[in-house]
Amino acid sequence: PGAPLLGLHRHLPPPPPLPPPGAGPGPAPARQSPVLCRDREWEEENQRWVQEVSSAPSTRLDVVHLQEQLDLRLQQRQARETGICPVRRELYTQCFDELIRETTINCAERGLLLLRVRDEIQMTIAAYQTLYESSVAFGMRKALQAEQGKSDMEKRIAELEEEKRQLERQVSEQKAKCEAIEKRESERQQIEEKKHTEEVQFLKRTNQQLKVS
Repeated sequence: PGAPLLGLHRHLPPPPPLPPPGAGPGPAPARQSPVLCRDREWEEENQRWVQEVSSAPSTRLDVVHLQEQLDLRLQQRQARETGICPVRRELYTQCFDELIRETTINCAERGLLLLRVRDEIQMTIAAYQTLYESSVAFGMRKALQAEQGKSDMEKRIAELEEEKRQLERQVSEQKAKCEAIEKRESERQQIEEKKHTEEVQFLKRTNQQLKVS
């Protein structure tokens, strides 16, 4: 059968498929010693397959092959060399798990210590990821608030500019009224002065005529 794309863990060849649920018990498959990596399970043509992780000791050639496979997978899956890359992290995690598996076979205590180191690293990464996601969410909220504040400020500026234009129109109207009043008052004053001057001249002429007669 065609197994799914395997990671960097070394597995045994897949045994015959498991019997479907409810079928009679068959011969128990020979299991290897427990290791730190999970068995692989998949279904194909309505049959469930299980591929166990190998517990055989690894040779120097196996380690070289692991490195070659890691480089190949990084290239095939187009993992980024720098920055945050889920693909690169996944492949290096698989590689580290395989190294832990190989180490545990030779020395269980050293393998368990590496397992603790791996778990601590994963918890640290998860904490940083949570902090990063919280920071991104906080930044997005602040950006939205700033955008909303900018929109409100632009609206307020438009209202004030409209109010300014209305006040300028009122000032222009009041100036025009004031100029018209001043013009009318000036004309009225000129008429009054002319009338007063004519009356004075009339009285002077009348007085002069009375003196002559």
